[in-house]
Amino acid sequence: MLNYSSDSALALSDQMQVIAWNHKAEELTGYSAAEVIGRQCWDVLGAILNHGEPLCAPNCKIFDCLRTQIPFAVNACRIRHKKRNWISVNISSLVIPPQDQSPHADSVVAVVFFRSDQAANLQVSKHETLRVFTLGHFGLAVGDRGIGIECWKRKQALTLLKCLVAQLGRPVDREWLLDCLWPDIDEKRGWGRLKVAIAYLRRELRANGIRSEVVKTVGNAYLLRRDAVWVDADVFEHLINSGKELQEKGQWSDAVRRYDEAQCLYRGDYLEEEPFSDWCAAERERLHEIYLEMLARLAECHAELNQYARAIEICRKALAFDSGREDMHCVLMKYLVKRGQSTLALDQYRRCRRTLLREFGVEPLPDTQRLYQKILDQRKHIPASDKQYRGYSTPVHAKSATR
Repeated sequence: MLNYSSDSALALSDQMQVIAWNHKAEELTGYSAAEVIGRQCWDVLGAILNHGEPLCAPNCKIFDCLRTQIPFAVNACRIRHKKRNWISVNISSLVIPPQDQSPHADSVVAVVFFRSDQAANLQVSKHETLRVFTLGHFGLAVGDRGIGIECWKRKQALTLLKCLVAQLGRPVDREWLLDCLWPDIDEKRGWGRLKVAIAYLRRELRANGIRSEVVKTVGNAYLLRRDAVWVDADVFEHLINSGKELQEKGQWSDAVRRYDEAQCLYRGDYLEEEPFSDWCAAERERLHEIYLEMLARLAECHAELNQYARAIEICRKALAFDSGREDMHCVLMKYLVKRGQSTLALDQYRRCRRTLLREFGVEPLPDTQRLYQKILDQRKHIPASDKQYRGYSTPVHAKSATR
């Protein structure tokens, strides 16, 4: 039925899960039906009102309307495209009366229609989106044109922007900003400096074609509007979450593509030019951990596709970032064995052991030691004539003895 609608449409279960998704919705958002069916509708649409207030959330007003059998409609809101840009839409709904609902557990309780607001999207397109690069060297761009932030005369305005990016979409109290930017001066002088920095930041953004309302004043706080900027760290996490969903469905090649896109965005640690700033340290560590976990998942996908050489390469890349990850050493050992390179797997164990002893003063875990012994035992039972064929190397001292 949905495919006969002229508007984008989805069908919902009583648990607010998407159970149908038409072609128009795919064209508008970039998501295929396979990518959204089974997910919560708020997670798919992520709608916000034009002033930035979230519209879609667990137990939101829309859910209340459907639960009480009341149709809802929302004009002038925005939803996320798969590529993370915002689309202006108008939302309406059709609630299915209880007596007309199927007795099955996954029956349709409502159909949601969302129509592209052409006028609003045209208006938005006149203003280029501010692109913020936080992974690695900090940078700004308008569309594909970089902003020369190295020429900004007030460097604290740049740090101020970084603080707002770190709290993207949330009001940031001025006391917190003063503590981050000027911790050693009194509040009155700090407040004066903050107002100057805010004015300078807005002026520079306007000079580069960015709307001044990107940075909003909310009482005694400032807010960087999530719907008005593109942030690489935000897209990075979205790509990884998408990759996880595909991986859990066994769609290994599609998951690899998502993870590879995320890899391209991770040019370095989060706000790496602020190594001593407490206000971004936790987020830096969190994103770094997400990146390493993503590499482990990417290696697993390549292994499922029998691409062990690529899986080994990814494992080594992860260990170059953090050589103390014992689980990654173990996975690498297993992949090396799969390629018939048990000697290299045994060498990897010894490298792991040296690292753990040097950095933490501990021996490898019992499971790691058992894996090493298992590889060692298997290697002993391989005929000498087969070792060269399978990728084993003769020890140097053995070569010398045969001369």
